Amino acid sequence: MVRIRLKRMGRRNRPFYRINAVEKRTQRDGKILENLGWYDPMATDPAKQLAVKGERVKHWLSLGAQATDTVNDILAREGVIDAEAWKAERESRTQKNRAAAIKLAEEKAAADKAAAEAEAAAKKAEAEAEAAAAEPAAEETPAEG
Repeated sequence: MVRIRLKRMGRRNRPFYRINAVEKRTQRDGKILENLGWYDPMATDPAKQLAVKGERVKHWLSLGAQATDTVNDILAREGVIDAEAWKAERESRTQKNRAAAIKLAEEKAAADKAAAEAEAAAKKAEAEAEAAAAEPAAEETPAEG
């Protein structure tokens, strides 16, 4: 599967990215299939911040390539893809992830509560057993007198 993603270039504290079509399993700075543009987040002039080969990006997307979220943001800002559709997709994915996180947190809280109740019941049973063991010992002690 082909992904459209960023490849970091530049130097330390001065990032510069190339927008590339790469095989999904390739590492971040590995072999590319095609260079589709560049992105310079440090540039002050918006005209010098981004260059995208829109037709080639559309070609790769039509072949089934998937762009990363960051690249989708860049392409939507540049007008290569439909910004409203991307925003709606990202929002629905965010809501789905939030719902899953809330459900997981509720399950964890329920499990923690059950564990605490089980621990309290075990302590209570242990205390009752100690109390029951102490009573017969007191009865067996001979009374002097």
